[in-house]
Order: sequence, then C-alpha cells, then structure tokens
Amino acid sequence: MALGVPFGIWCALSVVRAALYLGKCSVVDAWNDERETDHMQKVRRGRRSQQVLAVSLYTALREQGAESREVQRDGLHKGTKVLNVQPDWLVSKERIRHSRLPPEQGESPEILLRRVLRQVLIDIAKVLKQLPEDKPLALLLDMSSSIPERNLSELWQEAWSESGIRQAVTRIEGTGLSVVDAWLDARVNDQALLLVVAFQVAPAVAQDTAEAVVGLLLGNRRTQTLLEPKAYLHRPEQEREPTSESLLYATSQALGWVPVQALSIGHAWVVGADPARRAAITMAIAAAPLLAEHKQGLHDLDACLGNPQCAAPWVAIAVAVELIRGEDKPHFIFSGDSTAGSRLWCSVVMPPSMS
Repeated sequence: MALGVPFGIWCALSVVRAALYLGKCSVVDAWNDERETDHMQKVRRGRRSQQVLAVSLYTALREQGAESREVQRDGLHKGTKVLNVQPDWLVSKERIRHSRLPPEQGESPEILLRRVLRQVLIDIAKVLKQLPEDKPLALLLDMSSSIPERNLSELWQEAWSESGIRQAVTRIEGTGLSVVDAWLDARVNDQALLLVVAFQVAPAVAQDTAEAVVGLLLGNRRTQTLLEPKAYLHRPEQEREPTSESLLYATSQALGWVPVQALSIGHAWVVGADPARRAAITMAIAAAPLLAEHKQGLHDLDACLGNPQCAAPWVAIAVAVELIRGEDKPHFIFSGDSTAGSRLWCSVVMPPSMS
C-alpha cells in the first residue's frame, strides 16, 4: 500500500506529461502546417504572370516601310548602333550623342509624337478588335518629354480618338514594372486588360538617351481566354538596394518565379541602367548563372540605342516578345527607369510553350 500511492502519483504525472507533450506536438505540427501552407501560397503568388497579347515598338531603327518592323527587331538583336552625335530637337549649338525617331520632312516633336503614338495605338487596336467592346482596359501612360504637358494631353487625346479602339479605358497611377508587380498581387482575377503606352520623345536632357514609343497589351491568364498569348511576362523583382549582392538576390528571385533553369535563358537585356552598375550586372549573370553562351546572348540596349528612361523596361519586353516569335527561348531583362540611381528591376519573358 505504501508503494502503491507513490506509484499511482508517478503514473498520473506521467500521463499529464505525455498529454502536455502530445499537445505541444500538435501545436507545433499545426504551426508547421500553417507555415507550409502560407509559404506555398506566397510561392504561387510569386509565380503569377501576365499574358503579352500585343506589342508595338518604334525606335530610331524603325524607318517607314513594310519591312521596318523586322529590320528594327534584327537591328536590336544584333546591337546595331544608332546612338550617334547629332543635333537635338532643341537645336542647341552643341551636337549631342543620342538616338532619334526618324522624322518626316518638316515635323516638329509634337507632330512626330502624335503620328507615332497614333500608329502604336492602331497596332494595338488590331488585336483589341478581336475582343468584345465591353472588355475593360486599364491604361498606364509613362511619358518623358520636354513637350509641355498640356500639349501632350491634347495630342494623346487626338491619337486615341483616331486609333479605332472601342473599349472603355480607365487610367491608372504608377510607373514602370512596379505597376505589373502590384497588378499580379491584386488584380489577377480582374476582367480588365492592362494597356501600357510609354514614350520618350524630345527629352529635356538628350545626352545618351533614346527616343522610343512602345505599346503593350497584357492580359490575365485566369480571365482572358479568347486570344493566344505571344509570350508571358513573369513577376518582376526589384533589388532592395543598389548593390551587387542585392542585384544577385533579385536575379535569383526573378528566376525562381519561372519554371526553367537559369541556363535555359537564351538572351539577357540591359536597358535604362546606370553605367556604374555594369559590373554588378556582369557579376549577377555569371553567378546565377545566366546564358550558356555569355557574349552571344547579352544585349546592351543603352550602348546601341541609348537610354529610353521611363520606356526602358517596356522597350526590352517588346523586343523580347518580337524575338520569341522566331525562337522559343526565355529572355531575362535588367532594367532601370528615369530615376537617377534607381534600383534595377529583374524580369523574365517566356515563350508560351514554356510557361
């Protein structure tokens, strides 16, 4: 009897301890399951992408003529240099190194921009004609020009009214790839298409710049099923600070959002980047590693075309989409914007067959 009481107490305590242990294990398991579920949700959200349904690009390499689109595509692919020392629109006494859109006889910057904007919108309208008129559009308009803002607004309205686009449009705020990043977070179930129009014409400071007008039509793969995508733009990743380590992390993260190995990347593009960041970009390409054939697949648009500034990421995306038509290879893009010392963005454009 004397031994039975302590033994009973010991057994009771053991049962309590076992129950507490099992309870803790259940809590830990539940927490681990919740953490794993949260992690998978974040990964799935990170791997979202947008359909590229249409692109239209005009640079100094696109002359008038039926074959100008192919000439421009091949020129940008091969690195044909059009960054030349020439007078700018402001007719300064100094000749400045930059590239300009080919003007027609006697055109002012306003007339040239109106003409090219109209053509870009007409190109996009050809695709939009295949969709219902009640398909909503969200418009991102990125502009860089010394043309007065009032004049820009007027010529934009004129170009839009002549484009033949029937769908209702709502302008959204923002600039650059941050808009795509936010869209993939909040609007992937939206019925609206994202129409991006960006241009740089007659910049206030022309040195080492590129004139360009570009349009892209982007769709949600969950809600847009009528048009076959030309490519997919996967979630862009911005470096947290302008350092080599941060750029390598952003490069790796952008690659983590796509279903291919780094060495499957066929082309890498650099555009809108500060010259001081070239070494960091080279290090990121080598460390990732991107490109099986480094020199053949790396394209520096700033060196051959100039810096399109606010249009920079969109120009590179448009070129990548054009090239994907001829070869099924993914493209990686390092892009900046018009902000001095800005953090670079990393993004991947994928062929439909690989997304």
